[in-house]
Amino acid sequence: MRRPTILIVDDEVTNIEVMSAILEDDHEICFATTGEEALEAARREMPDLIMLDVLMPGMDGYEVCRALKADPALLDIPVIFTTALGDRGAEAKGLELGAIDYVTKPLVPVVVRARVRNHLEMKRMRDELAKLAVTDALTGLGNRRRMEQQLRQEIAALAVHGGLLSVIILDVDFFKRFNDIYGHAEGDRCLAMVAAALNRAMPRSNDLAIRYGGEEFACLLPGVTHGEAMETAHGILLRIASLGIPHSASDAASYVTVSVGVATAPCEPEAHPQHWIRAADRQLYAAKAAGRNTVCGAEYESAALGAQ
Repeated sequence: MRRPTILIVDDEVTNIEVMSAILEDDHEICFATTGEEALEAARREMPDLIMLDVLMPGMDGYEVCRALKADPALLDIPVIFTTALGDRGAEAKGLELGAIDYVTKPLVPVVVRARVRNHLEMKRMRDELAKLAVTDALTGLGNRRRMEQQLRQEIAALAVHGGLLSVIILDVDFFKRFNDIYGHAEGDRCLAMVAAALNRAMPRSNDLAIRYGGEEFACLLPGVTHGEAMETAHGILLRIASLGIPHSASDAASYVTVSVGVATAPCEPEAHPQHWIRAADRQLYAAKAAGRNTVCGAEYESAALGAQ
């Protein structure tokens, strides 16, 4: 089981050593001695909790907390302020900035461990709820909300250097007929098998497969060429066909097949996630018009992608 990671931020090395001694038996510890180092370490380590000193030269704890809460990637990391201050006003200021707790020095080990344990457990429960909110219950894949979140993040990251982004949308061919003949229980089983095959077809750990809704699925492939995205799409087609799920009412084959649309374009800061979705959808309809059980795709200039 992975041990939680705690980032300790204090300009006094002695204080870091004391805090580490209190927490190191049950947690992975990383540390920083300045506000700037703290932000770099937070982005690099993505800790489960941050113990943050208020009084530091240069960028103080309040500024660090403000920067953490302004960063979408870091804002959910719980922050506990540590300080020798006994000022209620200072405590209130820290909590207003988004800290979840406040401990004063000299530290009492049993109190520090208890507060850290409680806040880590609350974070674990929040993370589980957040995961459920973006997970499709039937297939275990991400859902449409997860796709939209990830698209925004990838566009922002790739837009820095104009990186390519590909979106694949696929639809199970003649699925309504499948449900009518075999029943909804078999329909659910079919979708779960398609989802598993789709997930296995993702070539890289940062590729994302989701259930977009009904019998429609989507994939997000950041930083790949259009040729690579088309290769992945053809791999999806073959994997799902190889499941050999009987479909006697399909006009495309005697087994379950999919139609696939692919859209690739370079990212720009003003690009909207729906540009890729709409473009991939157009390619999906082209695949259906071509007889289904096939792949259609196109590579766009980013401006043209948004205009269509």
